[in-house]
Amino acid sequence: MGKVSVTLNGRAFTIGCEDGQESYLRELARHLDSHVTDLSKQVGQIGDLRLLLMASLVVVDELKTAQNRLEALESHLNRLKSESPRPPADESGSDGLIEALNGISERLEALATDESP
Repeated sequence: MGKVSVTLNGRAFTIGCEDGQESYLRELARHLDSHVTDLSKQVGQIGDLRLLLMASLVVVDELKTAQNRLEALESHLNRLKSESPRPPADESGSDGLIEALNGISERLEALATDESP
């Protein structure tokens, strides 16, 4: 099991993660910290818990927006498929796109429901 040191609101935290996920976890922490930093500039230092709660809500809003966009794109793709007079010669591209979008959606949902400290 790997360990990663991240900084949120100027404080260092060590978090455990699966081997190989260290870089990704640092990237996520930087994203969250950028929201915390922006919020602290807007509302001041109102306490770590409140800043993290507010930043988390911003991130969940980003997730929900991405999910809505994904659903709209999938709906549009399905509509285009059903309106097509004949199937494309190579459907692997659209199937690959759907699989990629589904993978992204699942990853975003996992991040949103992750209860790790």
